[in-house]
Amino acid sequence: MESVPVRCPACRRDHSYATPAYPCPCGSPTAPPLMRGAPVTTITHRTWNDDWVTVRCRACGRHDQWPQPELCCPCGAVLRIPVRPVASPGRPQGTGSRPVRPAHIPLPRTAAAPRPAFRPLTIRTARDAVGAAALYLKWLGYRDVVQPGERPASRIDLRAAGLIAQVDSTTSATALREVECLWLNALSTSVSAVLFSLAGYTPDARERADGLGIPLFVMDLTGSPQPVNGPADELVSTGA
Repeated sequence: MESVPVRCPACRRDHSYATPAYPCPCGSPTAPPLMRGAPVTTITHRTWNDDWVTVRCRACGRHDQWPQPELCCPCGAVLRIPVRPVASPGRPQGTGSRPVRPAHIPLPRTAAAPRPAFRPLTIRTARDAVGAAALYLKWLGYRDVVQPGERPASRIDLRAAGLIAQVDSTTSATALREVECLWLNALSTSVSAVLFSLAGYTPDARERADGLGIPLFVMDLTGSPQPVNGPADELVSTGA
C-alpha cells in the first residue's frame, strides 16, 4: 500500500496518507498512483470530473474510474491528493456527463425481510442519539452494530457488518463536509455509509448525498429516524 506525507495548507498539520486499494474486475488489487512531493489542494468546489480519476491495472492493463484520493483534516479542510495521470484515459459511460459508479465498489446489501414496528429510544443526550441510531440499524437488519467507547477522530459513531454510520447531534444542520468525509471513510474500507442528524441537512449536503447514494435520516427527540432522501427510502424498503 503506497503512502505519502501530506501537509494541510490550511492548518499546516502533517499527515501520512495511504491510498486504499480496490479489486480490479480481473481480481488484482489496484490503487491510484500517488504523486509524491506534489502539493495537495483544498477542495472548495466539486465537479464530477474532479471526483474521479482514471487508473490502469498493472495486471491486466484495464483502464477504469476510481474515486479521487482525498483526506479530511481534523481542522475541517478536505484535501485532494494528486495522482499520476495515465497515458490514455477512458471514462465509463453513464447518464449525461456523470461517470457511473465502478462495478467493483460494492453497493449496499439488499435483503428484504418483514420487520416488526421499530421501538425508538427517547433522546436526551448526544449518547442517546447514537444509541437510537444503533437500534435503528439493527432494526434494518445490520449485524454486529458496535458503538465506540469514545468518538474517534474519524467521527464514525457506529460500525456494523459492511457499514459505518455517523450521528450528528448538534443543533446546526449537517453540512456538506460531513457528507463528504463520511463518504471518504466508507470508500477507504469498502463499506456503505449512513448519516443521521437531529437538525436536518443543508441543501448542498442533501444534494451531494443524493449523488453519492448516501442514505440520510433525521431524528426527533422521540428517537424515530425518518428518511429524507431517495437512498434512505430505498434502504428502509429493502433492509440491510
